[in-house]
Amino acid sequence: MSNLSRWEPERQMMTLREAMDRLFDDAFTRPFGLNGSAGMPAIDMYQTNDDVIVKACLPGLKADDVQISVTADMLTLRGEFKLDNDDKDATWHIREHRSGSFERSIMLPTDVQSDKAKAEFEDGVLTVTLPKAETVKPKTITIRAK
Repeated sequence: MSNLSRWEPERQMMTLREAMDRLFDDAFTRPFGLNGSAGMPAIDMYQTNDDVIVKACLPGLKADDVQISVTADMLTLRGEFKLDNDDKDATWHIREHRSGSFERSIMLPTDVQSDKAKAEFEDGVLTVTLPKAETVKPKTITIRAK
């Protein structure tokens, strides 16, 4: 037995407003990748019971090329990608490696102790560990039975 449904072309056509909303959503609300002139480093952020952890992909950079700052509830990463211009007489066919400085600020989900933050840089991945403030850490309450 087959299931038939009526084809209604008006339902399947996207309105101009929906098309414009989708265009602006794609252009402005999605994070940038590393490719492209306005690219920003990809970032992952998660939290455990004790820490907020931020990982940033920074291929080709060294630990000295990156500056990290924490103010109130904002973490800011700054750095600069530099290109090697070994052969000035070369004719480039494809050049996708980005160059230039970047600055990426992200809002932290909770209060942290910035003076106890740690940062590690390994294989192009920067890992920033920010301990949560004592006031926001989950507390365990033990129940006494009578």
